[in-house]
Amino acid sequence: MSLVYAGVLSHAPGITGRANLVDNVAKRDEFYANLDTQRQQIKDAGAEALVVIAAEHFGNFFMDNMPAYCMGIGEFYEGPIEDPEWLKIARTKIPGAPDLGRRLVCEVMKTVDTAFAEEWKFDHGIMVPLNFLTPNYDLPVIPVNINCQGPPLTPLHRVWAFGEALRRACDSVPERIAVVGTGGISHWPATPDSGKINEEWDRDFLDRLMRNDKDALLAYTDEATYRDAGQGGFEIRTFIAIAAAAGGKGELQFYTAELPIFAVGCTVASFDLAA
Repeated sequence: MSLVYAGVLSHAPGITGRANLVDNVAKRDEFYANLDTQRQQIKDAGAEALVVIAAEHFGNFFMDNMPAYCMGIGEFYEGPIEDPEWLKIARTKIPGAPDLGRRLVCEVMKTVDTAFAEEWKFDHGIMVPLNFLTPNYDLPVIPVNINCQGPPLTPLHRVWAFGEALRRACDSVPERIAVVGTGGISHWPATPDSGKINEEWDRDFLDRLMRNDKDALLAYTDEATYRDAGQGGFEIRTFIAIAAAAGGKGELQFYTAELPIFAVGCTVASFDLAA
Protein backbone atom coordinates (compact mmCIF):
# COMPACT_ATOMS: atom_id res chain seq x y z
CA MET A 1 0.00 0.00 0.00
CA SER A 2 1.14 3.54 -0.67
CA LEU A 3 -0.12 5.19 2.50
CA VAL A 4 2.86 4.74 4.79
CA TYR A 5 2.04 7.02 7.74
CA ALA A 6 -1.04 8.60 9.32
CA GLY A 7 -1.02 10.90 12.31
CA VAL A 8 -2.46 14.01 13.92
CA LEU A 9 -0.97 17.03 15.63
CA SER A 10 -2.20 20.32 17.02
CA HIS A 11 -1.69 23.67 15.39
CA ALA A 12 -1.99 27.12 16.88
CA PRO A 13 0.00 30.28 16.21
CA GLY A 14 1.22 30.38 19.79
CA ILE A 15 3.06 27.07 19.41
CA THR A 16 5.79 28.96 17.58
CA GLY A 17 4.86 32.61 18.09
CA ARG A 18 4.64 32.54 21.89
CA ALA A 19 7.15 29.81 22.66
CA ASN A 20 9.30 32.23 24.65
CA LEU A 21 6.37 33.14 26.93
CA VAL A 22 5.78 29.61 28.22
CA ASP A 23 5.91 29.11 31.98
CA ASN A 24 6.25 25.31 31.82
CA VAL A 25 9.36 25.05 29.68
CA ALA A 26 9.81 21.34 30.39
CA LYS A 27 6.32 20.54 29.12
CA ARG A 28 6.86 22.72 26.03
CA ASP A 29 10.10 20.92 25.25
CA GLU A 30 8.41 17.55 25.74
CA PHE A 31 5.78 18.59 23.21
CA TYR A 32 8.46 19.69 20.76
CA ALA A 33 10.34 16.42 21.27
CA ASN A 34 7.22 14.44 20.37
CA LEU A 35 6.75 16.54 17.25
CA ASP A 36 10.33 15.73 16.31
CA THR A 37 9.59 12.04 16.88
CA GLN A 38 6.65 12.38 14.51
CA ARG A 39 8.96 13.99 11.95
CA GLN A 40 11.35 11.06 12.28
CA GLN A 41 8.52 8.52 11.94
CA ILE A 42 7.44 10.15 8.67
CA LYS A 43 11.04 10.09 7.44
CA ASP A 44 11.56 6.46 8.51
CA ALA A 45 8.38 5.49 6.65
CA GLY A 46 10.06 6.64 3.46
CA ALA A 47 7.39 9.22 2.65
CA GLU A 48 7.85 10.89 -0.72
CA ALA A 49 5.03 13.39 -0.17
CA LEU A 50 3.12 14.79 2.80
CA VAL A 51 -0.63 15.39 2.67
CA VAL A 52 -1.63 17.94 5.33
CA ILE A 53 -5.34 18.05 6.18
CA ALA A 54 -5.92 21.35 7.91
CA ALA A 55 -8.52 23.97 8.74
CA GLU A 56 -7.92 27.17 6.81
CA HIS A 57 -8.55 30.44 8.65
CA PHE A 58 -10.00 32.78 5.99
CA GLY A 59 -6.59 33.31 4.43
CA ASN A 60 -7.64 31.98 1.03
CA PHE A 61 -11.32 31.10 1.29
CA PHE A 62 -14.03 33.39 2.59
CA MET A 63 -17.81 33.44 2.70
CA ASP A 64 -18.06 34.44 -0.98
CA ASN A 65 -16.56 31.04 -1.90
CA MET A 66 -16.15 28.46 0.85
CA PRO A 67 -15.54 24.91 -0.41
CA ALA A 68 -16.32 22.07 1.94
CA TYR A 69 -13.11 20.36 0.77
CA CYS A 70 -10.19 21.64 -1.26
CA MET A 71 -6.98 19.91 -2.32
CA GLY A 72 -3.84 21.62 -3.57
CA ILE A 73 -2.28 20.78 -6.93
CA GLY A 74 0.22 23.63 -7.11
CA GLU A 75 3.86 23.42 -8.07
CA PHE A 76 4.76 25.38 -4.96
CA TYR A 77 3.14 27.30 -2.10
CA GLU A 78 4.14 30.27 0.01
CA GLY A 79 3.74 30.87 3.70
CA PRO A 80 3.10 32.02 6.24
CA ILE A 81 0.41 34.43 5.14
CA GLU A 82 0.63 36.02 8.60
CA ASP A 83 3.40 38.32 9.79
CA PRO A 84 6.51 36.11 10.07
CA GLU A 85 7.71 38.08 13.10
CA TRP A 86 4.42 37.37 14.87
CA LEU A 87 4.41 33.67 14.00
CA LYS A 88 8.18 33.28 14.40
CA ILE A 89 8.34 31.37 11.10
CA ALA A 90 10.21 32.89 8.18
CA ARG A 91 8.29 33.33 4.94
CA THR A 92 9.38 30.71 2.45
CA LYS A 93 8.44 28.68 -0.61
CA ILE A 94 7.20 25.10 -0.10
CA PRO A 95 7.37 22.52 -2.88
CA GLY A 96 4.14 20.98 -4.09
CA ALA A 97 3.43 17.78 -5.99
CA PRO A 98 1.17 18.83 -8.87
CA ASP A 99 1.12 15.56 -10.81
CA LEU A 100 0.54 13.45 -7.71
CA GLY A 101 -2.01 15.94 -6.44
CA ARG A 102 -4.01 15.74 -9.65
CA ARG A 103 -4.05 11.95 -9.53
CA LEU A 104 -5.22 12.00 -5.93
CA VAL A 105 -7.92 14.56 -6.69
CA CYS A 106 -9.22 12.52 -9.63
CA GLU A 107 -9.43 9.41 -7.48
CA VAL A 108 -11.08 11.18 -4.52
CA MET A 109 -13.69 12.69 -6.82
CA LYS A 110 -14.92 9.25 -7.81
CA THR A 111 -16.79 9.19 -4.49
CA VAL A 112 -16.46 12.64 -2.84
CA ASP A 113 -16.62 16.01 -4.56
CA THR A 114 -13.67 18.26 -3.77
CA ALA A 115 -12.48 21.60 -5.02
CA PHE A 116 -8.85 22.00 -6.03
CA ALA A 117 -6.44 24.91 -6.14
CA GLU A 118 -3.18 25.63 -7.96
CA GLU A 119 -2.51 28.69 -5.77
CA TRP A 120 -2.54 28.64 -1.98
CA LYS A 121 -1.06 30.84 0.72
CA PHE A 122 -0.34 28.76 3.81
CA ASP A 123 -1.42 30.18 7.16
CA HIS A 124 -0.39 28.96 10.60
CA GLY A 125 -2.68 25.94 10.29
CA ILE A 126 -0.21 24.40 7.85
CA MET A 127 2.98 26.36 8.52
CA VAL A 128 3.21 25.48 12.21
CA PRO A 129 3.06 21.71 11.49
CA LEU A 130 5.51 22.03 8.58
CA ASN A 131 7.90 23.96 10.83
CA PHE A 132 8.28 20.78 12.90
CA LEU A 133 7.61 17.97 10.40
CA THR A 134 9.70 19.18 7.46
CA PRO A 135 11.79 22.04 8.84
CA ASN A 136 13.95 22.23 5.69
CA TYR A 137 10.82 22.32 3.50
CA ASP A 138 12.30 19.56 1.35
CA LEU A 139 9.30 17.20 1.34
CA PRO A 140 6.62 17.91 -1.30
CA VAL A 141 3.34 18.94 0.31
CA ILE A 142 -0.25 18.48 -0.82
CA PRO A 143 -2.49 20.74 1.28
CA VAL A 144 -6.08 19.79 2.03
CA ASN A 145 -8.62 22.11 3.59
CA ILE A 146 -11.81 21.05 5.31
CA ASN A 147 -14.10 23.98 6.06
CA CYS A 148 -14.20 24.27 9.84
CA GLN A 149 -14.87 28.01 9.87
CA GLY A 150 -18.08 29.07 8.16
CA PRO A 151 -21.33 27.17 8.77
CA PRO A 152 -22.98 25.26 7.24
CA LEU A 153 -20.16 22.82 7.95
CA THR A 154 -19.74 19.51 6.19
CA PRO A 155 -21.38 16.71 8.26
CA LEU A 156 -19.06 14.37 10.11
CA HIS A 157 -20.18 11.32 8.14
CA ARG A 158 -19.06 13.11 4.99
CA VAL A 159 -15.70 13.85 6.63
CA TRP A 160 -15.38 10.12 7.23
CA ALA A 161 -16.23 9.43 3.59
CA PHE A 162 -13.58 11.95 2.52
CA GLY A 163 -10.96 10.23 4.67
CA GLU A 164 -11.83 6.86 3.16
CA ALA A 165 -11.69 8.35 -0.35
CA LEU A 166 -8.28 9.84 0.37
CA ARG A 167 -7.03 6.46 1.57
CA ARG A 168 -8.23 4.79 -1.62
CA ALA A 169 -6.54 7.54 -3.62
CA CYS A 170 -3.24 7.13 -1.77
CA ASP A 171 -3.32 3.38 -2.27
CA SER A 172 -3.94 3.81 -6.00
CA VAL A 173 -0.60 5.51 -6.68
CA PRO A 174 2.96 4.17 -6.42
CA GLU A 175 4.35 7.09 -4.39
CA ARG A 176 4.79 6.58 -0.65
CA ILE A 177 2.52 9.08 1.10
CA ALA A 178 2.24 10.32 4.68
CA VAL A 179 -0.94 12.04 5.80
CA VAL A 180 -1.40 14.20 8.88
CA GLY A 181 -4.44 15.98 10.23
CA THR A 182 -3.88 19.17 12.13
CA GLY A 183 -6.20 21.32 14.19
CA GLY A 184 -7.18 22.05 17.70
CA ILE A 185 -9.45 20.05 19.89
CA SER A 186 -11.25 22.31 22.37
CA HIS A 187 -10.23 25.94 21.96
CA TRP A 188 -11.75 29.38 21.64
CA PRO A 189 -9.45 31.33 19.28
CA ALA A 190 -9.86 35.07 18.79
CA THR A 191 -12.43 35.34 21.60
CA PRO A 192 -12.29 36.56 25.22
CA ASP A 193 -12.00 32.85 26.15
CA SER A 194 -8.78 32.38 24.19
CA GLY A 195 -6.52 30.15 26.27
CA LYS A 196 -9.41 28.16 27.71
CA ILE A 197 -9.07 24.39 27.25
CA ASN A 198 -11.70 21.78 28.15
CA GLU A 199 -9.34 18.96 29.09
CA GLU A 200 -12.13 16.53 30.01
CA TRP A 201 -13.76 16.99 26.60
CA ASP A 202 -10.41 16.67 24.85
CA ARG A 203 -9.54 13.42 26.58
CA ASP A 204 -12.94 11.92 25.82
CA PHE A 205 -12.54 12.84 22.15
CA LEU A 206 -9.00 11.43 22.05
CA ASP A 207 -10.22 8.19 23.62
CA ARG A 208 -12.78 7.81 20.83
CA LEU A 209 -10.16 8.75 18.26
CA MET A 210 -7.50 6.33 19.50
CA ARG A 211 -10.05 3.51 19.51
CA ASN A 212 -11.02 4.63 16.01
CA ASP A 213 -14.62 4.23 17.09
CA LYS A 214 -16.48 5.47 14.05
CA ASP A 215 -19.92 5.55 15.67
CA ALA A 216 -18.64 7.44 18.71
CA LEU A 217 -16.70 9.94 16.59
CA LEU A 218 -19.65 10.64 14.30
CA ALA A 219 -22.01 11.08 17.27
CA TYR A 220 -20.84 14.64 17.93
CA THR A 221 -23.20 17.45 16.96
CA ASP A 222 -21.98 20.90 16.01
CA GLU A 223 -24.23 22.41 18.69
CA ALA A 224 -22.70 20.29 21.47
CA THR A 225 -19.17 20.79 20.14
CA TYR A 226 -19.61 24.56 20.05
CA ARG A 227 -20.97 24.52 23.61
CA ASP A 228 -18.28 22.30 25.10
CA ALA A 229 -15.25 22.85 22.87
CA GLY A 230 -15.72 26.29 21.34
CA GLN A 231 -15.79 27.25 17.70
CA GLY A 232 -12.28 25.86 17.41
CA GLY A 233 -13.67 22.45 18.28
CA PHE A 234 -15.10 22.20 14.77
CA GLU A 235 -11.56 21.30 13.70
CA ILE A 236 -12.11 17.74 14.96
CA ARG A 237 -12.97 17.17 11.31
CA THR A 238 -9.31 17.04 10.36
CA PHE A 239 -8.59 14.39 13.00
CA ILE A 240 -11.65 12.32 12.08
CA ALA A 241 -10.62 12.31 8.41
CA ILE A 242 -7.26 10.85 9.39
CA ALA A 243 -8.90 8.13 11.50
CA ALA A 244 -11.01 7.15 8.51
CA ALA A 245 -8.01 7.14 6.19
CA ALA A 246 -5.89 5.06 8.57
CA GLY A 247 -8.51 2.49 9.48
CA GLY A 248 -6.53 1.25 12.49
CA LYS A 249 -6.27 2.22 16.12
CA GLY A 250 -4.23 5.16 17.27
CA GLU A 251 -1.42 5.68 19.74
CA LEU A 252 -1.57 8.90 21.74
CA GLN A 253 2.03 9.97 22.03
CA PHE A 254 1.44 13.28 23.76
CA TYR A 255 -1.33 15.44 25.14
CA THR A 256 -1.27 18.32 27.59
CA ALA A 257 -3.52 21.15 28.64
CA GLU A 258 -0.66 22.67 30.65
CA LEU A 259 0.44 25.13 27.97
CA PRO A 260 -2.49 27.59 27.91
CA ILE A 261 -0.29 30.27 26.31
CA PHE A 262 -0.58 28.13 23.16
CA ALA A 263 -4.39 28.44 23.49
CA VAL A 264 -4.99 24.78 22.59
CA GLY A 265 -4.56 21.33 24.05
CA CYS A 266 -1.32 20.09 22.49
CA THR A 267 -1.61 16.70 20.84
CA VAL A 268 0.58 14.28 18.89
CA ALA A 269 -0.66 10.85 17.82
CA SER A 270 -0.17 8.23 15.11
CA PHE A 271 -2.35 5.44 13.72
CA ASP A 272 -1.95 1.87 12.63
CA LEU A 273 -2.73 1.45 8.95
CA ALA A 274 -5.40 -1.18 8.41
CA ALA A 275 -5.30 -3.15 5.17
